[in-house]
Amino acid sequence: MTTGLSFAQATTLVALWTAYAALHSLLASLTVKRWIAQRWPGAMPAYRLAFNALAVVLLVPPLWLTFAWGGEPLWQWQGAWAWLANGLAAAALAAFVWSLRFYDLAAFAGTAQWRGGSRSVDGDAALRISPLHRYVRHPWYALALVILWTRDMDAARLVGTVCVSLYLWLGSLLEERKLLLQHGDAYARYRRRVAGLVPLPGRILSRAEADQLANPERTRTPT
Repeated sequence: MTTGLSFAQATTLVALWTAYAALHSLLASLTVKRWIAQRWPGAMPAYRLAFNALAVVLLVPPLWLTFAWGGEPLWQWQGAWAWLANGLAAAALAAFVWSLRFYDLAAFAGTAQWRGGSRSVDGDAALRISPLHRYVRHPWYALALVILWTRDMDAARLVGTVCVSLYLWLGSLLEERKLLLQHGDAYARYRRRVAGLVPLPGRILSRAEADQLANPERTRTPT
């Protein structure tokens, strides 16, 4: 095991993570999906499945090199700090597992589109605000950041953590462009009310406010 990370190794890791982020964002874009839907409509039912499979496969090279080039730790959580860091990571993981009940996992994985032969590009038109979405607009990204930054860190892992953190931030901005196209004013109102990745005082929705934003047609003026 090496004690540090050379410039060439660090550059390689940054290049791999950057390439992964660029390709992942490109394939997730409405522009590419609409282009494929126009030219090869028969491929669309398998698109989400293939997208997810490719995303997993392309993670292997940067992750493998990150652990292969790991050296002496830059920092390790000790004592009470270790309990705090691991507790936060465990809480984030538990929150992620709990949040799965509010997602259509078959649609997320792509199996629903495959079984149903769906050629849809834009996805569900309904805006849904889960409990965690009342606190931040991108709860899975926020939980991932907690897990990433509560781990012991060596130089290679730090490079990867910084790259992934930047991509989660940039990816959230790109995702919101699609959500604004998909949900229009409803998402614009939601975005004005709720913070992106870090919960902020005064920008947390109550259950009633979340229901009002997601279902404005149900709102009635009190008499």
